[in-house]
Amino acid sequence: MKSASKRVPIPKNGVDYRGKIVLAPMVRSGELPSRLLALKYGADLVWGPETVDKATIGTTRRSNPLTSTIDFTRVSSNGARNPSLGTNQKESIIYRLHPQREGRRLIFQLGTANPENAVRAAKLVAADVAGIDVNAGCPKPFSTSGGMGAALLRTPDVLCAILEALVREVGEVYEIGISVKMRLLETPEQTEELVRKLCATGITGLTIHCRTTPMRPRERAIREQLRLVADVCREAGVACLMNGDVADRDSAIDLIKDYGVDGAMIATAAERNPSCFRSKEEGGLANWEEVVREYMKVALEVENRWGNTKFLLGQIMPGKDPKYVKMNQSKSYEEVVQILGLEEELAEVAGEVDNRLDIKPKETKAERKAKANESARAAGGDTRKAKKQRAKQRKPQPQVNHSQPGATTPGATTPGMPLDVAREAGPGSLSEAQAPVLAV
Repeated sequence: MKSASKRVPIPKNGVDYRGKIVLAPMVRSGELPSRLLALKYGADLVWGPETVDKATIGTTRRSNPLTSTIDFTRVSSNGARNPSLGTNQKESIIYRLHPQREGRRLIFQLGTANPENAVRAAKLVAADVAGIDVNAGCPKPFSTSGGMGAALLRTPDVLCAILEALVREVGEVYEIGISVKMRLLETPEQTEELVRKLCATGITGLTIHCRTTPMRPRERAIREQLRLVADVCREAGVACLMNGDVADRDSAIDLIKDYGVDGAMIATAAERNPSCFRSKEEGGLANWEEVVREYMKVALEVENRWGNTKFLLGQIMPGKDPKYVKMNQSKSYEEVVQILGLEEELAEVAGEVDNRLDIKPKETKAERKAKANESARAAGGDTRKAKKQRAKQRKPQPQVNHSQPGATTPGATTPGMPLDVAREAGPGSLSEAQAPVLAV
């Protein structure tokens, strides 16, 4: 009789990654509206964007009745250092989640390089999420420069210490899972050695991005080490997810079967069209107009940051569509819903959100001129255009000095004399050295 495979126990408030197709952690593309839309289209779990421990530490947890969300907010670093700025400073939202619509399916990804800071940050959000995932794969300088992300692959002892501290002080206390996301190392031997060390820390899940640190998304994912990683994880009882060039749910299922992993993570494809989580039997990819409409509804419901909403629209909409150019030029929710032809359904709520978020479109140069002219007319004065026209009509006339016949006032031109000659002959055209000589 075949013995059951070993499995690390899944905590009561945690979630098993096995058999799941999930949304990858992505900066900007992993904010709340993107996560909710991915879940709507069939994602089993969603990862939030990497959030740095130091940015999380010091936040205040607030319930937002308008959006039904939990917001982790803090004043700016400058405000925190300078109490004299007052207590009424506007706070920034560091992280926003929706407890009813994603809470037990949300994994919080943490950017950290220090066990103590990792624990302090994780404790703030642990009660509201299904797991904490440590980022050991981001290759971008903003992460690696601080020893975080892929830089942790070069300091395995630090990475293991972070995971052990999180398992002990957060996972066991809040009864949620702790996991890690990493990249391939230069050789299969190095990758295997590190994966074994990580699996021994008490984690419940490990995601392997099938690229090395120097590789970029445009480079084809490396699958050759994938089965090796899956086997090591299975031996330790740790769930193994794969990431890299996963196009949709159907292809993810095929990859899971081919390489023996437990699940798959979708990144770029989900950024372009989150309906990729829907199987062909369930309808497959939706057209971009439908996705944009659904995205706008969710973005307005949770009052997403305008800049982030505009960025995501730019990822979903085809660049050759005429609406894309107009969308890029839009400056408010109210304006963009008109461009997208959604004003009948969303114009009212768009205006309300603009007001609450204090989104005030900047005036164009033409609009500023028109406003200035209108104000001038209302005050009974001249418009800018009228002033310019009169200025052109006024031409300087020679001013004759009658006390000295034939002399002109300084700065005036003599009739018939070229202007450049008049300038050379006028006062101030001689140096101080020349003047006494000519006076003799």
